[in-house]
Amino acid sequence: MSRLSSASRRGEAAQVPSAVLVHGLYHQPEHFIQVAEGLRAAGVDVVAPELHRGSLAADTAAVQAAVDRLAEPPLVLGHSYGGSVITGLRGVGRLVYLAAFVPDAGESAAGLGGASSQLKSAIVPQHDGSTCLDPSRAVGALYADCPEHLAAWAVGLLRAQATGCGRGVPERQSWRHAPSSYIVCTKDRAIDPELQQVMAARCDSVREWQTGHSPFVGRPELVIGLALELLGVPDAPGRPDVAA
Repeated sequence: MSRLSSASRRGEAAQVPSAVLVHGLYHQPEHFIQVAEGLRAAGVDVVAPELHRGSLAADTAAVQAAVDRLAEPPLVLGHSYGGSVITGLRGVGRLVYLAAFVPDAGESAAGLGGASSQLKSAIVPQHDGSTCLDPSRAVGALYADCPEHLAAWAVGLLRAQATGCGRGVPERQSWRHAPSSYIVCTKDRAIDPELQQVMAARCDSVREWQTGHSPFVGRPELVIGLALELLGVPDAPGRPDVAA
């Protein structure tokens, strides 16, 4: 479990709203640190599981374990490949797909269209069979609209990725069983916004943000504000107003 995780105590007199943040390929829980800190300031219990377990099934099992430890069904946000992960979950309160894949039965992220040509051009094969991202190309694909210092920070956190996760097929479609929201990032260079619109039609509600692929880095207040709204939690005192 990541150091971003905070324990939930079953049987508390007052129920604490909870959120599970699920990162995408090449990323780590630390990429969500600005969002996690903002949500915690508003009284939300935040868990950010570590993926990179070697397969979609193993990644999903790791997140399911985090969900099962919470006292109440949480809001679960999946970014990019994280959408495939959260699609296979049980016992969630609400799903949020952030520029993420929403597979139907028999579908995988790769089968839905996968990464853009720009992101694919950043992928560098490694001798052990894994892949990593060329930092100079990753900035343009993932963080083009982020302040330079934040883009550099985010690229520095990227890690190698085992092959095959994007071809994994979820065992169930949780968006058929739980309320779901989709956030289309209209300036995304990693997953085509038109593809996002197609997948968004599977969710109960859709919003558009004028951002690139990673608003949790460049515009964390957007993600914080959305999560608090969906959880029914008032904004933390002193936090700037959220505007898409």
